[in-house]
Amino acid sequence: MSRLNNKHIILAISGGIAAYKSAELVRLLIKAGAKVQVVMTSGATAFITPLTLQALSGNPVHQHLLNPKAEAGMGHIQLARWADLVLIAPASANVMARLAQGQADDLLTTLCLATNAPVLIAPAMNQAMWKDQATQDNLQTLLGRNIQVHGPASGEQACGDTGSGRMLEPSQLVSVLNAQFDQGLLAGKTVVITAGPTREALDPVRFISNHSSGKMGYALAQAAKDQGATVILISGPTHLTPPEDVTFIGVNSAQDMLLACLNVGDDADVFIATAAVADYRPAKVSEQKLKKQNADDGLTLELVQNADILATMSAHYPRAITVGFAAETQDIITHAQTKLKRKNVQMIIANDVSDTRIGFNSDDNQVSLVTANGVESLPLLSKHNLARQLILAISKLSK
Repeated sequence: MSRLNNKHIILAISGGIAAYKSAELVRLLIKAGAKVQVVMTSGATAFITPLTLQALSGNPVHQHLLNPKAEAGMGHIQLARWADLVLIAPASANVMARLAQGQADDLLTTLCLATNAPVLIAPAMNQAMWKDQATQDNLQTLLGRNIQVHGPASGEQACGDTGSGRMLEPSQLVSVLNAQFDQGLLAGKTVVITAGPTREALDPVRFISNHSSGKMGYALAQAAKDQGATVILISGPTHLTPPEDVTFIGVNSAQDMLLACLNVGDDADVFIATAAVADYRPAKVSEQKLKKQNADDGLTLELVQNADILATMSAHYPRAITVGFAAETQDIITHAQTKLKRKNVQMIIANDVSDTRIGFNSDDNQVSLVTANGVESLPLLSKHNLARQLILAISKLSK
């Protein structure tokens, strides 16, 4: 499997004759399994049409920083968070100069400032422009900021000159991008992940539940699969489609989820409890729909406590690495540290669900990783990118 499979790649195209190669580059990236969003400068559209790149990528092409339609969908900040990697190919002398100055006067340069993803450039320009001292100074500035520069190659140029300045071929750039991603950190491992809410029935039509969307757990399942793991996803009811090539087990109640976890526990090398499991369930489930009585009468429910799935798995399967989530509204780190010790697990991933930017149903999240060695706080990321970071951190844990 290609290392680019399911990776989020932004291909930014600046003005230059080498822009014609971008169509083949997009085609090869899609063939490798990448998800591609294309950003174009106004100069790039003079060499190749956005419609061509839209047809090849399967996504609308992004051209303008201040675009009401874009801001209503994938605006520039959301685009920056979406990316696993940004490749500027071709990167003109002008783009290199503006990046070196830290400008943010169009979508491409703003995106590069806003993203946490690696930024790579593939320069393409006349050989004299490449050799000019200003360009070489800008090159050193960019390298000093950890922007990767690949190329240019030497050869005959469109202007008739010969020398350094040709953009690397699309196949070469795909190889460069492949090398950016680790693969197989969990090869040979079985990862069991719980996700979504549970539903605790009151009667045949009513239940107690919560607002969990399951997005984080499903993203973790995909990220673990990308790292070569055999993944078993045990999920409460959601509206999400499970990732391809994972074993999916759908459940409803906390008791159903516990039983499913115990059934696969012997196979688990890693157990990640992402699900928002109900702490309590009704002591008795009515066989018939509960009816209102007198207008002034209330309804009293007797609740009993559900088993702690994470603590149970940690106790029953001590060889497995166990990781839990702590969705809290106050004293986030303190509660997470308490859970870490009480449940005897290797990591607690803590987040503040009272923050509407990162709570239930949001597309982004911001968490702290709590282990016996300390606390590491991660920046605000899309759940897709956060899942990749979490899987990398979890892969480094040991019993």
